[in-house]
Amino acid sequence: MKTEHFRKKLEEEKAKLESEMGHIGRRNPAVPGDWEPVPSEIGTESDLADQADIVVNHENISAILGDLEARYDVILSALSRIDNKTYGKCEICGEVITEARLEAEPAATTCTKHLS
Repeated sequence: MKTEHFRKKLEEEKAKLESEMGHIGRRNPAVPGDWEPVPSEIGTESDLADQADIVVNHENISAILGDLEARYDVILSALSRIDNKTYGKCEICGEVITEARLEAEPAATTCTKHLS
């Protein structure tokens, strides 16, 4: 298996996700490995409609950041499996995941027979 090829793809996606998360959030200093939205200036606007826009925008950013962080965790898990020499094996049956499946989804944890 071309493990280093898949490591490179995963590292590239990891860097892209870190960049995207860095544009809308920051690493949470209180929780290692966690990200949080950049604090907004809620309450500084005198107009209630402007305040509502800020809150809605913050909620949207939180949702986007949550999705990005979930994918980031999946990528980190796949990289860990490479380091532990368990990458490319189905977590259900232990069979080898085909390279075609890993090309389509380098972080795949199951073979095509056990797609969920």
